[in-house]
Amino acid sequence: MTDPNVSSDSSRATPPAPQAARAAAAKDDFASLSLNPATLANLQRLGYDRMTPIQAAALPPALLGKDLIAQAKTGSGKTAAFALALLANLNARRFAVQALVLCPTRELADQVATEIRRLARAEENVKVVVLCGGVPLRNQSASLENGAHIVVGTPGRIMDHLGRGNLSLEAMNTLVLDEADRMLDMGFYDDICVVAKQCPKERQTLLFSATYPEGIAKIGQQFMKSPQTITVQAQHEKTKIHQRWIQVPDSEHDEARLNAVGQVLRHFRPASTLAFCNTKAQCRSLVALLKSQGFSALALYGELEQRERDQVLVQFANRSCSVLVATDVAARGLDIAQLAMVVNVDVTPDAEVHIHRIGRTGRADEEGWAISLASMDEMGSVGKIEQLQKAESQWQKLGELTPASLEPLLPPMVTLQIVGGRKEKIRAGDVLGALTGEAGFTREQVGKINVNEFSTYVAVDRAIASAAQQKLSAGKVKGKSVKVRFLDET
Repeated sequence: MTDPNVSSDSSRATPPAPQAARAAAAKDDFASLSLNPATLANLQRLGYDRMTPIQAAALPPALLGKDLIAQAKTGSGKTAAFALALLANLNARRFAVQALVLCPTRELADQVATEIRRLARAEENVKVVVLCGGVPLRNQSASLENGAHIVVGTPGRIMDHLGRGNLSLEAMNTLVLDEADRMLDMGFYDDICVVAKQCPKERQTLLFSATYPEGIAKIGQQFMKSPQTITVQAQHEKTKIHQRWIQVPDSEHDEARLNAVGQVLRHFRPASTLAFCNTKAQCRSLVALLKSQGFSALALYGELEQRERDQVLVQFANRSCSVLVATDVAARGLDIAQLAMVVNVDVTPDAEVHIHRIGRTGRADEEGWAISLASMDEMGSVGKIEQLQKAESQWQKLGELTPASLEPLLPPMVTLQIVGGRKEKIRAGDVLGALTGEAGFTREQVGKINVNEFSTYVAVDRAIASAAQQKLSAGKVKGKSVKVRFLDET
């Protein structure tokens, strides 16, 4: 009989299955990291149950102070990967800029700042300031004068503040380059160099990128100390994104390609679609065509003024617009929840960009469609995508796409613009209260509410749009009469 208090050699060598499972699970458990208990408790409250692959790969070396070049697609959890590292390096009692995050666009900077603030709740009074174009410099200067721990911004505006002496980086210990490939695409290489040279030499630099263009290596050589390279395969769960390819006439038959987009939309009738074009001209042409066919469509490209860009994004995100047509650079940093479909109007010559595009749909527990149009002269690019995905493309004939309904594909919501925003101390709760109080509408009939500095945008059910506009105009928000208009899809 074996003594139960004595373990045999074999039992020590091979742990039982449950123990092995626990050991494997511990690798992606936030508790396995050197994070303080308050941060771990906050992560649990925020629903961060397990680390994503990029977090599990990047956080251990980042928390040790290593420089990183990390390659991962948008939506992979990379913001938390660098945010937790820079927060661990932060002294909240020291009122000085200790971390700088450079982003390609204002939209991404806003999203990153919001996520950092959520993750920083474990610390008291961590102040995050966003510095981007489209906002008066003097307002941002005032924010910096009041003290900031973390600055998130675009390279051009960061350079403006550095040049004017508004921003000091003497206390900075962490520099983050987020979506570095898109900053390079947008011509920010020299700006990044200017900013990096004004940062302390003794610092940690964390670079995150979806793809790996030549400029990434140059940045690593010039401004990083023996960076550790991390790559998380840019693939998607095959069961969540349903991919189809449709052959269209060669590139000289541009109108046929654009008309094919309308056929796709009438056949599948997606609630929301992000359509990618390779050029601004193609974006404008497609939006004009879709509108002529009765679709609710808006364009997003680099030449839009910031106010126009903000209004386009508000309408698409709050389901007041069915189709957003965009270039890759303009759409970078967008994170639209529950996006039903991505349409690749043009095939991108960069296979990794294709992966990045289609990854906008099928997120979290949702499923999505990715439809790509390709002509014979684009088959070389299609082949590269197949090689990267390690799978053959599934094709569907254009002639097989028939309208699923004769009813127009209208978005479920309409956006109302209220003149007045944060400057007038309007909050989302004030607008919701006005609509569900005296106006008499239900909470379910009110969608997203975006409060900007001078304007407030509220999405309402299409069926009550006119009545909501009239009642808000006749009533009061925060005790004051307000002007309310429909935000036109222009």
